Amino acid sequence: MTNIALLIKTWNGSQLRQIDELLHNQFADLDVDLKIIGNPINRWVQASIEGEDQTIAMAYIRKEIGTCPVSFDAVDVGMVLKGFVSKIDVEKQRLLVDVGVFEPKPTQAAVYLPNLQLQLTNNRDVTLKQLTTAYAITEGLPLSLKIVSKDPDTLTAELSDEQTLKLQGWQQSLLDRLIVMRTSKELVSEVIERTRLDRDVIDIEHLGLFEFALVCKLGTDAAGLIPRMGRYMRNAVFVVFDAKKVRFERELGLTL
Repeated sequence: MTNIALLIKTWNGSQLRQIDELLHNQFADLDVDLKIIGNPINRWVQASIEGEDQTIAMAYIRKEIGTCPVSFDAVDVGMVLKGFVSKIDVEKQRLLVDVGVFEPKPTQAAVYLPNLQLQLTNNRDVTLKQLTTAYAITEGLPLSLKIVSKDPDTLTAELSDEQTLKLQGWQQSLLDRLIVMRTSKELVSEVIERTRLDRDVIDIEHLGLFEFALVCKLGTDAAGLIPRMGRYMRNAVFVVFDAKKVRFERELGLTL
């Protein structure tokens, strides 16, 4: 038997059941016994897996879902890891990102403001609050990081090239995005159809299993979608990415 930590955080029992159903359907023809244990450590989903086809199932999970490093010793400088923003630390001017390291103790990766300024604002002197607000970086948002240094009990990181290009692409597109977290793709699609927002939302970008970016058509204000969708998604978290504002301010050399 192998115990693993999936690269997924869940917020309720329904989401755990969705993961259980997803994996059991995927492995229906394999000789595998998979059990979802729960999310006892910082909401990371834990599972156990055994059987003759365990290697095949593990390969699928690593490729399609991802797993956490778990151990601090398993993390090396230069490694690209995915995680979730756990805190916007204004006092120390950094983002803390949970990358799934909890042995021998929980350890966050720190992304400091100078790195964010360099990667996202051409080194402009902006505050952490200004930057995170502009780019819709909030607690719970999935991010891809590159580890740049490792001390005995700390990890320092920067945004990965992939993540930087994604955020820059959002900024250059002139299209608003509504970030929706802690919900399922099925519910998002259902609510869009129910509220007839399919005329305003041109794409749904997957950020994680329960995190999405709704791409709005040109001229649609993402903030205006929240009251219409929120009434049907009481437990979801909404964050607005205003591409027009970010680009305008960068071009004029204002806050960004």
